[in-house]
Amino acid sequence: MLWLKALHLIFMVTWFAGLFYLPRLFVYHAMSDDEISNERFKVMERKLFFGIMTPGMIITFIFGIWMLGDYAWELYSATGWLHSKLTLLLLLVVYHGFCGKWLLDFKHDRNQHSHVFYRWMNEVPVLFLVGIIILAVVKPF
Repeated sequence: MLWLKALHLIFMVTWFAGLFYLPRLFVYHAMSDDEISNERFKVMERKLFFGIMTPGMIITFIFGIWMLGDYAWELYSATGWLHSKLTLLLLLVVYHGFCGKWLLDFKHDRNQHSHVFYRWMNEVPVLFLVGIIILAVVKPF
């Protein structure tokens, strides 16, 4: 059980590293105005999204579902914190999807947002992280 939790947390950290860094790359990409920089950002964003973030998310899900099946659902399904955590997780996946959409917009040179928009979007994963960690550790309800 502790190995599952450890692996779940390791890949969650990997996923969040990408969720924190990709919007920051979008900030710099939105500010760039030369072709060399634009192409370099496209490569960095693609590698981060498909090489780190998405595999981190998938493996986080694998170990999370494994824990739910092994013990967590039976122990905690009657409490509200698990449902709240899973709801935040679903919303985080939606945010991940938006990151993928923005990645495609940059890839096809059709970005419509300013660097300020991405600076704000860069803060969104922090809110999810705080909520999910508090729910998982403190189990307030």
